Parts: sequence; structure tokens; C-alpha cells
Amino acid sequence: METSRMLVLLSLALLVLALLIAAGVIAHAQQRKERISGVVQAALDRQGTAAASSTLNAGFEAQIQYGESGEKLPLHWLNSSFGKALVADEDRALLGQSGWGSSRGQLYFLIVRCAAALLLPVVTAFVLSNSKHFFLSLCLAFVLGFLLPKWALRSMAKRKKSCAARELPLLVDLLGLLQGTGMSLDQTLQVIAADFGNVMPVLSKEVSMVNQQYSHGSTRERSFTRMSEIYQNENLANLTALLLQIDRHGGAVQEPLKVFGERLREQRKARMKEMIGKISVKMTGVMVVTLLPALIIVTAGPGFLAVIRALGGMSR
Repeated sequence: METSRMLVLLSLALLVLALLIAAGVIAHAQQRKERISGVVQAALDRQGTAAASSTLNAGFEAQIQYGESGEKLPLHWLNSSFGKALVADEDRALLGQSGWGSSRGQLYFLIVRCAAALLLPVVTAFVLSNSKHFFLSLCLAFVLGFLLPKWALRSMAKRKKSCAARELPLLVDLLGLLQGTGMSLDQTLQVIAADFGNVMPVLSKEVSMVNQQYSHGSTRERSFTRMSEIYQNENLANLTALLLQIDRHGGAVQEPLKVFGERLREQRKARMKEMIGKISVKMTGVMVVTLLPALIIVTAGPGFLAVIRALGGMSR
């Protein structure tokens, strides 16, 4: 029995060592990719022509997919059956909502999930090496290590979605204010992305990504569609549809944005009233458990004491 446990511990340790080596290789490849991206971006800034941009982008894509020796970088693991099993479509959607929707973020999530699924059983094996349920503990630790990254990612995505919903009325007000000063839609989005990151950390980042995609040749509709779909927010989707209509047809936008902002405030007031109603119902149970016994003691306590004293006197 001890020999089998030692073999399990040794195999797990070797797996963890192999995973750490693979993580080091991937980190080195990502650093090389970032250096290539910086060089290409600097070249694009110097050239400033469409022909040079297409040529350099083609070379950049080739260098991203292949290393210096022609070997593929580990990003292709995501498209393998193993990668699709560990990073499912739901996980990729959660990564996008958390701000890690790029291929690099998906690859890091794959590494973290594998590391947690292997490191937690190793720790459990060392801590519970003399336990009667040794192998059952290893299986539970493996399952828990596999699921923990997704639980953390789901919590992060939920916080991001709630932050985006809270920031949406401010975004609508800023759009109406900047459009009222005579700015174009492009100028308005550039100002929001550059100057309002402190007050709108989530949506300003999304607006910045929309600007980047549009400057790199993507259509305005495609870039806005991504922003509206990633958070699954109906009001955000309606706002992007309104912005697309403004971009296509132009016209006065202050009044539609004002009406849209008022509707968002009314919806927020309705949600707050609903939350207050739920809190009142919950507080009723809390008051029954905590306040009612204290009230009974204060009001009926003297009467009970008098009855007890009277009964004690009769017994004498």
C-alpha cells in the first residue's frame, strides 16, 4: 500500500514538473510574440500606408503562428480536442466577459486549470498520505482543482456584467453631452476611451477595443456587435443599435440619447424598489428571530417573575 502511494506521489510530482516546464515554454513564446507585435506596430506607425499595413500584418500573423524555426506556438492547443475539452465554449464566453477573451487569456486559463487540477492532488497526497480514503481524496482534489478556476472566472464575469450595467447610464449621458458639443461619433468614442477610464473602467475599455478594431479595418457594426453580445445586456445592445443608426444616417442624437438615459434611470429605480421590497420581506424573518424574543422578555418578563414568586410562596 505504501509503495503504491509513493508511486502515485512520484507520478503526480513528475506531471507537475512537466506542466511547469511547458508553462515556461509558453511564457517565453508569449514574450516573443509581444516583442514581434511591438516591432510590427512601430513599423506600421512609420509607414502609414495601406499597402505596408497589409504586408506587415501578413508577416505578423505568420510570425505569431510560427516561431523562428517554423515551429507552431502553443496557441494551436486551444483548437485541439484537448483544448476544446478543457476550455469549452462556455469558458470562452466567461473569459470574454471577464476581459480575458483573447487567445492569450484562453491559453493562460488552460494552463491554470491544468496546474490546479494537478497541484491540488499533490498537496492533498502529502497532507493525507496516511488517510484511509487516500485515493478518494485524490479524486476529490482533482475535481475541485479542475472546477475552481471556472468558479473564480464565473464570479469575475458576474462582477464585470454588474459593473457594465451600472456604468451604462453614465455612458449614455457622456455620449449625449459630447455629441451636443459638435463632436463626431469617432471623436466622442475616442474621448470616452481616453479620459473616462477611472469612472467607467469596464465600458471605457470596451469602447477602446471598439476603436482599435475599427482603426484596424473592422466595420463599425462588427465592433459594436461584439460589445453588445459579450455582456448579454439588452440595454447595451439597444445603445449600440442606436449608435450604429447614428453612424449610418447621422442626424440629431441628443434627444434619443436623453430619452434612452431617462428610461435607464426609470429601470434602475424600479430595480431598487424591487430590492427594497425583498429586503423588507427578509428583515421580517430577522425581526421575528431576534427582536420578538427580546420584546417578549421585556414586556412579559415581570409578569412571569411575579407568577413564579407567587407560586413559590404558596408552596411554602
